[in-house]
Amino acid sequence: MKITEILKHDKPTLSFEVFPPKNEVNYKDVEKATGEIAKLKPDFMSITYGAGGGTSSYTVNIAKEIQKEYAVPTLSHLTCMCSSKEDIKAQLKLLKDNDIENVLALRGDIPNDKSLMEKSEYTHAVELIRDIKESGDFCIGGACYPDGHVECEHKADDIYFLKEKVDAGLDFLTTQMFFDNNVLYNFLYRIREIGITVPVFAGIMPVTNGKQIKRITELSGTYLPTRFKAIVDKFGDDPAAMKQAGIAYATEQIIDLLANDVRGIHVYSMNKPEIAEGIKNNLSNIL
Repeated sequence: MKITEILKHDKPTLSFEVFPPKNEVNYKDVEKATGEIAKLKPDFMSITYGAGGGTSSYTVNIAKEIQKEYAVPTLSHLTCMCSSKEDIKAQLKLLKDNDIENVLALRGDIPNDKSLMEKSEYTHAVELIRDIKESGDFCIGGACYPDGHVECEHKADDIYFLKEKVDAGLDFLTTQMFFDNNVLYNFLYRIREIGITVPVFAGIMPVTNGKQIKRITELSGTYLPTRFKAIVDKFGDDPAAMKQAGIAYATEQIIDLLANDVRGIHVYSMNKPEIAEGIKNNLSNIL
């Protein structure tokens, strides 16, 4: 089922993101974890894609199994950095052959080893979006950054580039993680003001490990509110307490978002069924 069809239902949506293994050794563990999350019956699940397509076959296999075994629609990530046009064409055919209708079109991270980019025929995600749009009947999503993309100096420029991506054929957007809902509300106002009207899924990261914070801020540049920092300072060295506090903070964020008519919630569950289950249980009556 396409995500655009899911969004026609008159109710909020809850979805979870998982990631494929880096190698065959870990495949069974990841398969089990993603299966446990799928049993929670989210509205859909997204499966990430390794840099340069390094885990592309695992991405498709996991997406296919989730749909087949658990009847949960899937969203397959697809990155274009380090890829040729033929690579992308082959990957889209693989998705079609496995009845995967939803694609999250991403540029992907620039690799440290620049030699990996020698065959790349893409510079920006908008080029990938146009190719996906031309290749068949996919439901296409894109990423957006409420705090602004770390590589973009001015937020106005970032929103201009986002409008270009939407105009190229996006059906919906999913945000990078954020920890202050006001950041999202301000972002939504700005993008609506310039005519971006596609649905936006709010990306929520339950932080259950204090060590995650440094990497999160380095990758996304996201703003950390004082009360969130206080939680990490207090509980970050106690794994059990931090997990409970992280799930509680994420739940509070989601409840506020739903109360303010943000209808799509996308949780970065990090392949942890207990986190996904904790979030869903906390929202059982609200959803």
